Amino acid sequence: MTQRRDFKGVGIIGTGSYVPEKVITNFDLEKIVETSDEWIRARTGIKERRILDTDKGSSFMAIEAAKKALENAKISPEDIDMIIVATVTPDMMFPSTACLVQESLKCKNAAAFDLEAACSGFLYGLSVAYSFVSSGIYKNILLIGADALSRITDWTDRNTCVLFGDGAGAAIISEVPEGKGVLGLDLGADGEGKNLLKLVAGGSLMPATEKTVKNRLHYIYMEGNEVFKFAVRKMEEISLKIIEKSKLKLEDIDYLVPHQANMRIIESARKKLKLAENKVYVNLEDYGNMSSASIPVALDEAVRKNKIKDNDVILLIGFGGGLTWGAMVIRWYSKGRF
Repeated sequence: MTQRRDFKGVGIIGTGSYVPEKVITNFDLEKIVETSDEWIRARTGIKERRILDTDKGSSFMAIEAAKKALENAKISPEDIDMIIVATVTPDMMFPSTACLVQESLKCKNAAAFDLEAACSGFLYGLSVAYSFVSSGIYKNILLIGADALSRITDWTDRNTCVLFGDGAGAAIISEVPEGKGVLGLDLGADGEGKNLLKLVAGGSLMPATEKTVKNRLHYIYMEGNEVFKFAVRKMEEISLKIIEKSKLKLEDIDYLVPHQANMRIIESARKKLKLAENKVYVNLEDYGNMSSASIPVALDEAVRKNKIKDNDVILLIGFGGGLTWGAMVIRWYSKGRF
């Protein structure tokens, strides 16, 4: 354990992302299930999604995203003190996907573990990383959100198969100058909603058997209407809560990077925050819902396209199975990164 240091702030000093090359469009799905491009676009805003090759796992995407984040932050693998991978689709139950990343990148000085909070995973991980750096225990933490939801998607269920895609996003969390970095954070959960979005089989309660496979219990189950209502309510509620908690006003928010689940949910939050359309980053139509990868991929793209600039106040917000939710306000620091 290192000694606590006097430092000025904790923020993100590098980002990276990776999405697979293979694309499945809405027109491709029309050939698989009873649906249409018009129906999918109208209800979700999704046009296509990326699908990982069958001979690769989530660790492959995580490693590729992490390489870009390290390069962006201008630090070496040896400088990483901890690796956190947020995922619901690990390569295997153990060792953790984070350990696979550590070995591949040769982050020989890093502790490593996985974290599971579904689509809220990246924000939960960001909060954990913030705590380790702000306490002075570690200096540089590599956080990755990586999910291959195509592996647990029932491609015969037209209500869910249109929603999900694969990808990974990464961020390096470290010290930043005074006034920059995390201004406020908030996490939450409601276990009473555990049955609204779940994957039933494959754990210790219901291990894989011939029966669980036959009954298609190893795929995502979601009560779409209830999850939609929960998401709209929570996006608005926690947006206002975290802004107040950060001692800010609505007009102080320069940019919103939300979880990319449904365009109607994003639009509802944007209007509640009174933000112009060009102040919200959306890549939903190209990738669908990538779970824990959703926010970090969007964040990396927004930064690299210069949508987010030094000193901008950005709001990261998401929700997921559990039910879980999280939000963080960050004053962006980007000096010398591009």
